[in-house]
Amino acid sequence: MPRALPSPKILKKRTKEFVRFQSDRFKRVKPNWRKSKGIDSRIRRGFRGARPCPNKGYGSDNRTKYKLPNRFYGFRINNVGDLDVLLMQNRKFAAIVASGVGGKKRKQILERAAQLDVRVVNPEARLKSEEHE
Repeated sequence: MPRALPSPKILKKRTKEFVRFQSDRFKRVKPNWRKSKGIDSRIRRGFRGARPCPNKGYGSDNRTKYKLPNRFYGFRINNVGDLDVLLMQNRKFAAIVASGVGGKKRKQILERAAQLDVRVVNPEARLKSEEHE
């Protein structure tokens, strides 16, 4: 298995979800975030004590943006030929086998990934039920 290139620790500035204003007061208002648009809204105007709103200050560090927890970038694989793209980038990118790929082709992809020394993020998917039968 290839090891990821050294990179800084992945730090999230906020892991809690942003909650919609007044979603705790009314059942009809779901907690999914929606921007407040009222002309007098305390939330929109950003008063002290109002709940936090998403903004660009919560963005990830550019050096760790889009990285998976295993410090690789994800690359979706739909067929065996897609793996050849990762031949020289196997320490930076990890293969993610697409969900629509069937069991037979998935086995071929895993075998080819082992030959090319490419890490696969989801190697067990769809293969467990077939091997137990």
